[in-house]
Amino acid sequence: MNNRLKGFLLICIGTILWGSAGVVSQYLLHDKLFDAQWLTCIRLIAAGIILLFIEKTFYKSNIMPIWHSSMVKNLLMFSIFGMLATQLSYMMTIVYSNAATATILQYLMPIVILCYILFSEKRAPRFKESLCIILAFIGTFLLVTKGNLNALAISHSALFWGLISAFAAAFYTLQPRGMIRKFHTTLIIGWGMFIGGIVLSLFKSPFDFTGICDLPAILALLFVVLGGTVFSFWTYIESTKYLYPTEVGTLASLEPFSSVVLSVVFMNVHLGLPEIIGSILIVGTVFILTKK
Repeated sequence: MNNRLKGFLLICIGTILWGSAGVVSQYLLHDKLFDAQWLTCIRLIAAGIILLFIEKTFYKSNIMPIWHSSMVKNLLMFSIFGMLATQLSYMMTIVYSNAATATILQYLMPIVILCYILFSEKRAPRFKESLCIILAFIGTFLLVTKGNLNALAISHSALFWGLISAFAAAFYTLQPRGMIRKFHTTLIIGWGMFIGGIVLSLFKSPFDFTGICDLPAILALLFVVLGGTVFSFWTYIESTKYLYPTEVGTLASLEPFSSVVLSVVFMNVHLGLPEIIGSILIVGTVFILTKK
């Protein structure tokens, strides 16, 4: 198998697993009545420990030097306002809507990043950038209203948490760039997840479980932690060794599509034509922005 094919397979597997984790999380939150804060706490702590173990064991790295550097403040900010905020707001959006809607709203993140870049560079958007902003606004309007000007098709809480997740994901993407130049990505993500989970545990104890605990729920939880977090992240990172960043960014758009398809097939989520068009417009901005 050549390296490019290996890269394409890795990114496709990773993004589909990540999208699947949202659908499985919806199953736990809606059907098994799991608490969103508890699920986020367990997911972050468990996945963080596993990723740090992988970094220590397989990459033969010392996982502690980051605590003896000038990056500690950045790591804490990334952990709380990036990792924790992104994961918790995503789960809360699922609570008030569904995995498909949560994933699509989070995919407004590239537009948030674009607006930040325009503001920081103090310049007007170019044609391609203006087009993406317009498409994102139209797509969001169709998704949250179904084209009806008089009412929201999703709850105010779902829209609020969905927009928070987009801004948090933008911070999650932009903030650790300095750390990534000095430390391995797995190390940063591992610590980010673990610290974020520990901070959340101060407000929601991992021992304070509510919900239905049976074999399907346990298997679903294991998938969210292992398949939908640890393995999906590892395949994503590995794919960057074989593909250009623009290719990785474009193929990562499989995540919302996989989430939508799985939500419709397995969770009986109904998406009308306006929501489908809106979703395509939002995700389409990624293709436009990554195209040279």
